[in-house]
Order: sequence, then structure tokens, then C-alpha cells
Amino acid sequence: MKTTSLKEWTYEEFMSLPEGGPVRYEILDGGLCMTPSPNTRHQEISWNLSGFFWSFLKTRPVGRSFSAPYDVVFSKDPPQVVEPDLVFVSKDRLSIITEQNIQGIPDLLVEILSEGTEIMDRRKKHSLYERFGVPEYWIVDPKLNMIQVFRLIDGHYAAALEFGIEDRLETPLLPGLSILLSEIFPA
Repeated sequence: MKTTSLKEWTYEEFMSLPEGGPVRYEILDGGLCMTPSPNTRHQEISWNLSGFFWSFLKTRPVGRSFSAPYDVVFSKDPPQVVEPDLVFVSKDRLSIITEQNIQGIPDLLVEILSEGTEIMDRRKKHSLYERFGVPEYWIVDPKLNMIQVFRLIDGHYAAALEFGIEDRLETPLLPGLSILLSEIFPA
């Protein structure tokens, strides 16, 4: 992930950037971050994970989920705008969903690592999500076929729970959702 830091960006400037194309934009701590579009494996994992959420939420309407590209605006001043790979917002918090984006704190954010985003996802976004109080944050590692789950406890993320390819991932945010990781990671 490349960050341009020649100037601090405002939310309005961020919103004036072109939509779509091969570059994704985020604004973290005033710096504009640009990421190339993800590779095939990343997209397959995203599709598979999104499918589990879609199927679950179709039968149990306890909230809504969204896949990238979709902005999550934590703050407009200073601007903090991220574009996670997957977002879940519970039924109790649906008011943060607007026509354009999410404006507030989702219940769950998922980032799928790639070479260009790993450091940002593991450090800067981890810290940002913790600071803003995102209840649960998943880091999906395509190289290791593993998902790390961070849950907020007393304002801080506890040590990661690690789930490997033979494990089944469940979360208290979505009782009844059970994801067999071998169905997430393509062979």
C-alpha cells in the first residue's frame, strides 16, 4: 500500500477522487493510501467468505454485510476512511449505513492480506480499528491459509485467535454462523 504524504487530505477532497478503476483509495491519519486492485487468490477468498455471510444473512436477517469496494468512514475531521474487504453491521446499528457508505463503527471488519497491504493491515489498520472500537477484526492470510480474529475487550484487542484450514470459525457476533476454512481457501 502506497501512502502519499505530501499534504493532509480532507474528507471532501477524498470524496472528489474518481470511483472505480485499478486503484483503491483510503485516507488514514490524513494521508491518502492507494492500493492496486487485488490478485485472483485474494478475490476468490473474498468471494467465498462473502458467500458464507450472504447465505447466513439470507436465512437470519441479523444485519447486513458488504464487500469491497465500499467505504467505511470512521471520522470526517480528521478524515479516517477505510475500504475493508468485508464489513458486517448488526441490525442494531443499521443507522450507520448511508446511500454512499458506512458512517460509523461496524461490528466486524475483515482484511485479506496481500503483499502490498500486509504491513498496513497488521499494524496501522489494527491500531485504527482498535482505537475506534471495532468489536471484531479478522485478518485473513492467504499464504498461511489462516484467519486471525481480534476481539475488543476493555477497549483493546485481545491476543489473536488463530484458525487454520481444518478449523471451523464461529463468532459471537453471528450466533449460528460456522465457516469451515477449507471452503474459504481455494486449493
